[in-house]
Amino acid sequence: MSLNPTVAAVTERIIERSRPTRTQYLARMKQAIEEGPRRAHLSCGNQAHAYAAMGGDKDALVAERAANLGIVTAYNDMLSAHQPFETYPQIIKSAAREIGATAQVAGGVPAMCDGVTQGQVGMELSLFSRDTIALAAGIALSHNTFDSAVFLGVCDKIVPGLVMSAATFGYLPSVFIPAGPMSSGLPNDEKALVRKQFATGEVGRDALMAAEMASYHGAGTCTFYGTANSNQMLMEFMGLHLPGASFVPPEGDLREALTRTAAQRALAITALGNEFTPVCDVLDERAFVNGIIGLMATGGSTNLVLHLPAMARAAGIILDLQDFEDLSKVVPLMTKVYPNGLADVNHFHAAGGLGFVIGELLGKNILHDDVKTVAGDGLSRYAQDPKLVDGKLTWVEGLGRSENEKILRPASNPFSESGGLKRLSGNAGTGMMKVSAVKTEHQNITAPARVFTTQDAVKDAFKAGEFTEDTVVVVRFQGPKSNGMPELHGLTPCLSVLLDRGLKVALLTDGRMSGASGKVPAAIHVSPEAAVGGPLAKIRDGDMVEVNAITGEINVLEDDFEARQPATPDLSDNSHGIGRELFSVFRDTVGASTDGAAVVV
Repeated sequence: MSLNPTVAAVTERIIERSRPTRTQYLARMKQAIEEGPRRAHLSCGNQAHAYAAMGGDKDALVAERAANLGIVTAYNDMLSAHQPFETYPQIIKSAAREIGATAQVAGGVPAMCDGVTQGQVGMELSLFSRDTIALAAGIALSHNTFDSAVFLGVCDKIVPGLVMSAATFGYLPSVFIPAGPMSSGLPNDEKALVRKQFATGEVGRDALMAAEMASYHGAGTCTFYGTANSNQMLMEFMGLHLPGASFVPPEGDLREALTRTAAQRALAITALGNEFTPVCDVLDERAFVNGIIGLMATGGSTNLVLHLPAMARAAGIILDLQDFEDLSKVVPLMTKVYPNGLADVNHFHAAGGLGFVIGELLGKNILHDDVKTVAGDGLSRYAQDPKLVDGKLTWVEGLGRSENEKILRPASNPFSESGGLKRLSGNAGTGMMKVSAVKTEHQNITAPARVFTTQDAVKDAFKAGEFTEDTVVVVRFQGPKSNGMPELHGLTPCLSVLLDRGLKVALLTDGRMSGASGKVPAAIHVSPEAAVGGPLAKIRDGDMVEVNAITGEINVLEDDFEARQPATPDLSDNSHGIGRELFSVFRDTVGASTDGAAVVV
């Protein structure tokens, strides 16, 4: 069978749209490749500085006969998902020495935890941290002493920022190495219930703290299917991980074997060997289409609708929201992982995981198999599962079935015939909604607007009992130019309570909600944002507003709407405190959310 015609058409459209920028990008990569191994261009003094502290590895580095691997790490021990990376450099260096090669920590990049900054001022730096990570990784690799690179990162902005840097240094092979999810803690539905009970005053802070600590309790990625775990899915669908690496837990021999093998694979695919695979060849248009398809099939985070266009631009590829919309129509939703269901990523992995999803989609000709990956040619490799057999890492065919169809279904019997994201447009702007967890009857609402400029103001109105009828809650001046586009997860409990009370309610915002909006219909990333005079700046309290994910429309139903002057609030308080002073150039120059809300690409 041939490739699904919609997938083929969208891919060809992206290729044509990107031809000028992609051609220029590939020409630059070809020139860099033809210049040969990086270290050949360093003077003796340059190299002496680079190798001064390398001890027993100095002779191999000076000889230049073996590859040198650059390690870019997002390690810190505040992020549970990144804490395991503390020991990875030594593991990677040991693996390199086993095959006569060397490895050096090229540099570290910052890594914020959105869980720590949710609802706090620091969240206003979260999205900008992605571009900062790309810049920091670029500085790390600029020493020009590496034949390939490995990137250690997992969470929300970290992986997209690292991919942007990897694409910029696309003449180098690059392998991404994950750390895996923490063990399952308090079930996500129980955690969500306690949050709602706290929002309504039924339980105190002590109960809330106990629930949160029982949910987030150890090393590894948070186990709900938010941006961090969506990133891990993306790295497999795009061929940047070793197959099956994403959701192996941090503890145990299998995780260490995958890390050692990833390092050795990165050294095997350099220009010094016979399997040269620069990452510019991996990150082509087909890889990005595969990534979007993976996002739809698994009901992943809406943050990737921001990150994928930015990542693609670093590789000379231009994505459009229409690409997401068209692919969503033909990609079956195969998973139910919280917030789309009750299961977490450990349950999903045990039921068959990404290998099953990829195998099913390949079988339905919904994915490009003819791609290059860090593991070799063909995405079909990623339908296999990694196993330790007599202490040796190998890959075996998956079971070919789901072990739990309440969590993971075959493509022939999905939870939905279409993906979990919808493009929305109308006179209120252009945005997105994650609908995979939103009941059909809640996907269409026409109601009076209540307009706010902060999420705290919404919560205050909720506590004061002001929401007594169907309402479209408009939270504006939350876009990247306003205040860095923080996530508005703090709204989820109170809006969920309103739904439980039988009201129809929707959120309309130029801010972000990620995948944790759950059952709340949230029209997010609305562009143009209010800070540049976008339509949300014209909405007034009481305006009748339509949010319809079924037809894909967001409209203000007032005759004089188009002629109104936009509101222009004072945003000066967003410019200082908690480091915001340092990021004024980012707020001034950041692009539109429809283009990835990027600064450096």
